[in-house]
Amino acid sequence: MSIRSMILASLFAALTAIGAFIKIPIPYVPFTLQLFFVLLAGALLGSRLGALSQLVYVLVGLAGVPVFTQGGGPSYILQPTFGYLVGFIFCAYIVGLLTENKRSKDFFTYLWPMYLGVAVVYLLGVTHLYVIVHFLTDHSFTLMKAIWIGFAVCIVPDLFITAGVAFLASKIVKRIPGRYSL
Repeated sequence: MSIRSMILASLFAALTAIGAFIKIPIPYVPFTLQLFFVLLAGALLGSRLGALSQLVYVLVGLAGVPVFTQGGGPSYILQPTFGYLVGFIFCAYIVGLLTENKRSKDFFTYLWPMYLGVAVVYLLGVTHLYVIVHFLTDHSFTLMKAIWIGFAVCIVPDLFITAGVAFLASKIVKRIPGRYSL
């Protein structure tokens, strides 16, 4: 792996950490700007390097650096929002995989892979939210409540953010001299 690749992966890991602190607090799952940087990492860095950037972010947080919305450390796995963080890794990979070899670099080239990546984030996030809250703290916490809190409340702003990132990525990629790879 080149030094340039390591720097880019680290940069997007840091940007995702910054996005964690730009938030609107709501119960269980705060609304943050992390998804913005996750999607951009996949679009600009490609599948492997984009996923690596998010893996670095998650590992740094699990190592104890307080880069997550509520701190860090290995016990963060038991936080209701940890599934979203795992989803970030897969999201960046999916976005990169589905866009990195496309000749066309227009808005729609990025939009549908980003929506697919967001769907994976929500699938993993809501599932983890439900399992942690229902089985570890509140047995009356239903799957429907997890879907409402972990998906329905945040999805509309995230769809707009995703469209904005798709537009931004389509403009940026046309101006950079090549894709980055491991």
